[in-house]
Amino acid sequence: MQKDLMQIYYKLYEKYGPQYWWPGDSREEIIIGAILTQNTNWKNVEKAIANLKKNKLIDFGKLAKIKKEKLAILIKSSGYHTQKAKKLKLTAEFFLRIGNRVPARQDLLNIWGIGPETADSILLYAYNQPEFVVDTYTKRIFSQLKLIKETAKYHEIKEFFESNLEKDAKLFNEYHALIVMAGKELKTNTGLLAELLQHF
Repeated sequence: MQKDLMQIYYKLYEKYGPQYWWPGDSREEIIIGAILTQNTNWKNVEKAIANLKKNKLIDFGKLAKIKKEKLAILIKSSGYHTQKAKKLKLTAEFFLRIGNRVPARQDLLNIWGIGPETADSILLYAYNQPEFVVDTYTKRIFSQLKLIKETAKYHEIKEFFESNLEKDAKLFNEYHALIVMAGKELKTNTGLLAELLQHF
C-alpha cells in the first residue's frame, strides 16, 4: 500500500511540481489562514488577510483585544464571518496562553470551532508536525481510486495515510497540497483519475 500511495504522490508531483505550502509570512498568519479557509476558497481568504494586515491584526495580542463585531467586518469576504471572528479571538487567546510551546492536537480540538482538519493544518503547516491533513478532495480522489471507503471518517482516512507513509512532515505537507491541486483539476478534467489508475 505504501508503494501505491507513493506512486500517486510522484505522479502528482511530476504533474504539478512543488506547491510551497502553506501561504503565509508568519506562524500567526498561517494559523489565521487555516481558520479563515473553512468552507470557502483561498481567494476569499486572501482578501480577509489583506484587511487584517492593513489593520495590523496579524497579531494574536491585537486579535484578542479587538471587538468581535469589528473583526467580523474585516473578514467578511471569508464567509461565516461572525463565527470566524469568534474562532479567531478564542484561538488567539489560546496561543497567548501557551506561548511558544507546540500545541497538543486535543487542546486545539477543544477550542470552539476548531475541527480535525483545521487542527491538523495548524500543526502541519505552522509547527511542522507530521499530522496528515484530510479534506474533501482527499476523500473524493482516494475513494474513487478504491483505496478508502466512501463512508470512511476523517480519523480513518488520516490513519490510513499515516500508517502507510513515512511519518514525515515535509512529505505530508507536499502530499496534501498536491491532492488539493488534483481535486481542483478534477472538476474539469475527468481524465485525471484515469491517469492515476494506470498505476493499479
